[in-house]
Amino acid sequence: MSDMERLHRIKYMIQQRKCVPREDFLSELEISPATFKRDLEYLRSRMQASIVYDRFLGGYKFENSSSIERIEMPGLWFSEKEATALVLMQHLLSSLDQGGLIGPHIEPLTAIIDGILGQSDATAKELRKRIKVIGMGSRKNSIENFSEIGAALLKRNRLQITYYSKSKDENTVREISPQRLIYYRENWYLDANCHLRNDLRSFSVDGIQSAVLTNKKAQEVSEKECQEHFAQSYGIFSGKATQRAKLRFTPEHARWVSGEHWHGQQVGNFDKDGYYNLEFDYNQDPELVMDILKHGSGVEVISPASLKNKVKAELKKAIELY
Repeated sequence: MSDMERLHRIKYMIQQRKCVPREDFLSELEISPATFKRDLEYLRSRMQASIVYDRFLGGYKFENSSSIERIEMPGLWFSEKEATALVLMQHLLSSLDQGGLIGPHIEPLTAIIDGILGQSDATAKELRKRIKVIGMGSRKNSIENFSEIGAALLKRNRLQITYYSKSKDENTVREISPQRLIYYRENWYLDANCHLRNDLRSFSVDGIQSAVLTNKKAQEVSEKECQEHFAQSYGIFSGKATQRAKLRFTPEHARWVSGEHWHGQQVGNFDKDGYYNLEFDYNQDPELVMDILKHGSGVEVISPASLKNKVKAELKKAIELY
């Protein structure tokens, strides 16, 4: 029995029996008086459990006996390993939380975890110091509307937004029904039904200049429909796939690419010469072209011809700069 399981048992025994003699704890839990004393001290100091000894009844009970059936001791019950894993998770979440959507809600949890780890050498502060999350492609724009977006997602209400499109360099006012928030390549995107375009769209959250929560109920889109719309194409671009890319990576680049996730329905295999062939469907190609260019001479576009020509044209433009 782990330490946390034993602490649960102590709590449960008192809740069920109202008052429990020390001898019952020692015999049923098979522990020494010293261990029971340490457990009791931990429950009182770390978990703020109001356990007292009743001399008249000869046992331990909760101080507020009138609400014994409803008592749940404050705090979360984690072993040191579990708490360590939670510290790592909390630190990663904080690194993603650019707009304060998550932080205020996990601060109480952080304090409790710090209390649990406070007894060990692997303190939460030391763990956080040893972890570094570096966002290479994250945009530094302030995300001021995260709370409104979060509220709309949870309440299932529509948002009226002013959206700035970088590709078109223009602002538009739209009413949208938010469906889900996506963290993709170091940046946040909002999948929503756009009532201006009457279609599903992905909005870059840092492009949302303003957001007002309305009283109108959001138009629901099934998870299946969202998946079919957003998952078929390549990257963040939505829409039904219309073309199939075939790429061939050199043996050197294949060592990395063969283990990478490019598309949910990708097909990859090595040929006899060690080259890695990768195939997947796509719709729009701007993001795909950029990813191909990152590999330089380490990749060849086999098909389609339109994609091959775009990559070739970009490489020519790059050469002209030098």
